[in-house]
Order: sequence, then C-alpha cells, then structure tokens
Amino acid sequence: MTVQASAPEAAPPRDGLRAGRPFDLTQRQIEQALRERTRYRYVLPRVLRDGQGFRVESPCCSRNVDANGGLIDIAWLTRDEDGTWHLSARDHASHRWMPQHESTDLAELLDTLCIDRECVFWP
Repeated sequence: MTVQASAPEAAPPRDGLRAGRPFDLTQRQIEQALRERTRYRYVLPRVLRDGQGFRVESPCCSRNVDANGGLIDIAWLTRDEDGTWHLSARDHASHRWMPQHESTDLAELLDTLCIDRECVFWP
C-alpha cells in the first residue's frame, strides 16, 4: 500500500497584499466614517460588499420607509476603473439606486453620506 503525502499548504503572503485586502481596508474606512455620522447615531448600520462596491443598510428608525423599523438600504458606493467613486442613494418608492455624487476622494463622499444635510440617504 502506498501512502501519498498531501501537498503542503501555501504560506500566506508576508507583505499583506492579499487579493481582498484593499477591499477590506475600504470597508473599514466606511464603517469608521459611519460611526462618526451626525444623523441617527443611535442605530447601527452595516456595510456589506455588493458586487464591486459596498452597500450600507440600517434599521429604519424614522419609520418613514419601513413602519416596523426593519432594515433598509441607505447608500451604495462603487468605484470605476478610473478610480472615481460613485455614491448612490436608494429611492425606496421606485426601488432603484439614484446617483448622487462622485469623486476620486472617498472621504469626501463619506462626509456627504454621514452629514446628509438634505436627508437623502437617511430618510
């Protein structure tokens, strides 16, 4: 009887450049910005990967969209091949994402999302 040795597992790269690492860092940046927002600070939004971007969902504490306070979509952040970030808000009546702002500076878009002076993102 011959026993085959299993192939050794590949060691993780030591330079920290894994395929998902930039995506993970961006998700953390978004989560940190949301913790410092000015509106609805008492709800805990979640940042989820969605295709090539990130979707922010949160309990509907205003009850304007969901009378039961269930989870609703708040924002969708995507980045194109040119490095431009796109921030969209959810139009809950038409069930569509509506483009709001774009910038090469993610922090600028996160400020727009977190301050939300016009109540576009946090209805």
